[in-house]
Amino acid sequence: MAKNGKLGWGIIGAGMIAAHFRSGIEACPDAELVAVCNYNEKKGRKFAAESGGIRYYKDYQDLVADPEVHIAGICTPSGMHADNVIAAARAGVHSLCEKPLDVTREKMNLMIDACRDAGVKLGCIFQSRTSDEAIKVRNAIRNGELGKLVLADALMKNYRSQAYYNSAGWRGTWKDDGGGALMNQGVHGVDLLLWLIDDDVESVFARAEHKVRDIEVEDTAVATIKYRSGAFGTLIGTTSCNPGEASRIELHGNSGTITMSGTQITRWATTTEEDGRAADAFPPRQIAAAGNVGAASAVAPGHGFLVDDITRAVLEDRDPHIPGESARKSVDLILAIYESARTGREIVMDAW
Repeated sequence: MAKNGKLGWGIIGAGMIAAHFRSGIEACPDAELVAVCNYNEKKGRKFAAESGGIRYYKDYQDLVADPEVHIAGICTPSGMHADNVIAAARAGVHSLCEKPLDVTREKMNLMIDACRDAGVKLGCIFQSRTSDEAIKVRNAIRNGELGKLVLADALMKNYRSQAYYNSAGWRGTWKDDGGGALMNQGVHGVDLLLWLIDDDVESVFARAEHKVRDIEVEDTAVATIKYRSGAFGTLIGTTSCNPGEASRIELHGNSGTITMSGTQITRWATTTEEDGRAADAFPPRQIAAAGNVGAASAVAPGHGFLVDDITRAVLEDRDPHIPGESARKSVDLILAIYESARTGREIVMDAW
């Protein structure tokens, strides 16, 4: 424990997302931020000073070796996540990793195995899973509100300028960003879609190119999916739409439709009649939480929820709300989409 009896946190990477981790740690009654690491010393020391004079480390190996750091918040570029998590695990430190988990299947295997072997927790940030509306939709599907699922689609039409990609050397690169519109921005929607329907992907066929931006990776991708349940689906992920649209998830079953725009439910139409036409009901009726899907605490949704959750997971010796095995599913699908776009063939997930 830290000196005051709280679990000590260290943040690796002092970029934009680190402030969200810091806010979550400050809001958690059982957590305390004790250290930060950043390769840019000026930036790291500034973050440390703004965080109440916490310790600064230039090397993440030194941060995870700090005896007062029990949980590491991983806020580095995507392609560095596995290295950070593995170092933490070897030091006996738990990790909460910003999305995506990492950018290759090999690295995700290594980091999950390292945490399992060391007996430490590995959680991931997908804040959309923490909203009350998303939880309600997941439970409705589990309870059969839509009947047999027929279509499950995600439309993620974002805008990012060329200046955005030029603002950091790792953006829009295969090595450090792991991909483009899907891996960086669209991964949230992909994760939410898979989590809501609680179904695995059987196969995918896709096209992906950089049509507008001068980057290595895709700014536009489309994919058709077959789920194990037999349902079909489509994915659209872009940063080339100007000015961009709110992300949408559209779920259709033989007994109804649920649509989400962002994290808000915008349509809920169901029927209990055999072969009946679904009727809109808004706001939708309350759907009770099931299992560990409901809120873990009174903490507001987002990073704060997930910081609080993994802190309690360590104290209670349970799995975090989004464990590594669950977080990797969106990345596995995105990588299969890239492989399909590269080869021009359908990718069967079990055979790939």
